[in-house]
This record gives sequence, structure tokens and C-alpha cells, in this order.
Amino acid sequence: MKKTVPIGGEKRRRILGLVRKETHQMLRDPSSILIAVVLPLILLFLFGYGVTYDPRFFRVGLVVEQQTPEAGSFTAALFNSRYFRIESARDRRTFERNLIAGDLHGIIVLPANFAEQAYRRETAPIQVIVDGSDPNTAHLVRNYAELLWENWVQQESISRGQPLLDVAVNLRPRVWFNPEISSRNYLVPGSVAIILTLTGALLTALVIAREWERGTMEALLATPIGIFDLLVGKLVPYFLLGMGSMMLSVASAVFLFGVPFRGSFVLLALVSAIFMWAALGQGLLISTVTRNQLVAAQVSILSAFLPAFYFSSFVFEVDSMPWPLQLISYAVPARYYVSTLQTLFLAGNITSVITRDLLAITAIAISFFALTAFTTRVRLE
Repeated sequence: MKKTVPIGGEKRRRILGLVRKETHQMLRDPSSILIAVVLPLILLFLFGYGVTYDPRFFRVGLVVEQQTPEAGSFTAALFNSRYFRIESARDRRTFERNLIAGDLHGIIVLPANFAEQAYRRETAPIQVIVDGSDPNTAHLVRNYAELLWENWVQQESISRGQPLLDVAVNLRPRVWFNPEISSRNYLVPGSVAIILTLTGALLTALVIAREWERGTMEALLATPIGIFDLLVGKLVPYFLLGMGSMMLSVASAVFLFGVPFRGSFVLLALVSAIFMWAALGQGLLISTVTRNQLVAAQVSILSAFLPAFYFSSFVFEVDSMPWPLQLISYAVPARYYVSTLQTLFLAGNITSVITRDLLAITAIAISFFALTAFTTRVRLE
């Protein structure tokens, strides 16, 4: 006759046994610590110091065809700008070869009739030549030259007491949430989503695949474990490791990089926990289907890391993508997590945004675990 055992106590012992076994295995594997601790610090350093969209200086050739007081005044404004490193000459042909070779980002030409055109209120008497092979740099050089020109016109009008060229619009910008317009303030919080995606999906993708490769899955399936026992026992250690990686990343963002945090740490922990379960579920689904560590790692990079990088508005704006790619982004949990991170760091507790993102991440996490439970086999065939 079959002996009856207390279901709750027996299940708890099985789960705790699996958790202890997976924890020991995780701690003995240096790659786990490398991915959860060392890799986040490297990524934070790269996105905090190496990647920036902030204004930088550009090497520009300045051609002054005729020296006049007005040309000298505008030349001084260019040399005093922190955006440009100026080389001057009398003929534009001096710089054409350098522009073609990529040694210069642009050429600014002040023609011989510079002062005459300025006082006639004609079009701006300067010419800006840029290298169109790099559209972003060309756009920045042109905009900075235009801003310097408008500022010079206003200053000259004040000092001479007479208007020069009319400035069509007087802009007085006001920036909310990130008044210093520092790219670090939204790149570093967004990098937390990339870190948790790697920690959750990549590490977990190797879990079941490693068991099948080493032959230990057969031993596990010979025990009375169920799907719930297997999933919880495998994921709890990596969940705790991922949350530790999240706290390390947030602490580094705030105290090392000086990124402001205006939201609630409780909300951050809640959304991070749900996102971590979504990443773990995706990694576990991959490992369950592939059964090979190399294939699992490759699939996790293609299906988790790259979509999180490209479709989360972390680096590339999703709204500017074609609509088929925008549709794909709705299935990427990092899209919602990056939105929540940037909201909590820069804006605060905007409940309408956070609630929407939390519900989307929860739905994706449930979908991953439902697929994992459906595809995971707990008996040998």
C-alpha cells in the first residue's frame, strides 16, 4: 500500500534541496559571478563614460577671405566656443583635402563681403561646408554654427545700437527632468535593463541545457519532482543573483555616476523583480527547448540581448522605426523596463507610466513561464 506523506512538507524539502544544489553549482561556476558582478560594472563604465550623445568639440577649418572688424569679431566668437577646435586660413582649398580625408568635420567660410551682407539684412553671410558621410556629425556642426551666428548677431546689435540680420525666432528652451541634457542620465539607468537581461536570460539559458549535457537531468527526473519544483528550484538562486546585480548597478549609477534618482526604491524593486522573472522565464524556455549550452547561449543573445538593446529605446528610438519593428518591440520586456527606469530616475513616481509598464512585463513573464511549463518534460521517453 502506498504511504501517504504530507504534501506541503515533502514539496518544501524537494524545492529547498533543488535550491541548495543549484546555489552550490552556481557559486562553483566562475562564469556566473563574472556575468552577474563583473559584466555589469564593465557595461556601466562603458555606458557611463564611453557612450555619450553630449555635445563635443569638432575640428573645423575657418576661412576668412578678408580681415574686417566684423569678421574678426565673429572669428573670436568661434575661437571662444567650446564646440569647435579652429584652424584658420585665407583660402578654402587649404582645407578641402583635410575634409575629404576626414581630418576636419567642417569648413566655415567668411566671404570678403561679410560685413556688407550683414548690414544689408540679407541671408546669413557665412558658408558652412560639412561632411555628409556622417549625418549626425554634419547636423551638429551646422546647428552649432547657426547658434553661434544668431548669438553674434544679437550681441552686435546690442553693442552697435542698430539691428543687423533679423533672427526669425527667439528661442528660450526649458528642459524638464534632465535640465543639464546629459546623455549619461538616461543611458546609465537604461543599461540596468541590459544587465538584468544578460544576468537572467543568458545564465538561465544554460541551466537545463547543462543538466541534459552532463546527464544529470536523468537523475533529477528519477526523483518525484514536479514542474513547479523544478522551475522554482532552478530559478530562485539566479533570481537572487540578478536582484543583487540590480542593486549593485543602481548604487553605481547613483553614487559613482551621479545620476539623480527621484522615484521610490520600493517601486524600483517591484518592477525589477517582475522583469527579472520575465528574463528568467525566457532563459529557462530557451534552455528547455535547445538542450545544448552553446546553442542556448547563442539563442539567448539573439532573442533576449539584441532585442533588449535595439527595441527598448535604450539607444535607438522605437518611435522612429518602421511600424513592423515597432510591433515587435511590444513583445520585448526591456522596452517597458527601460521606460520605468528612466521614469523613476529622472521624473519620479509617475504611476500611470509605471503601472502600464508593470502590467506589460507581468503579462510577458506569465507567457514565458506558461510556455516553459508546457514544453518542459519531467519524464524520460
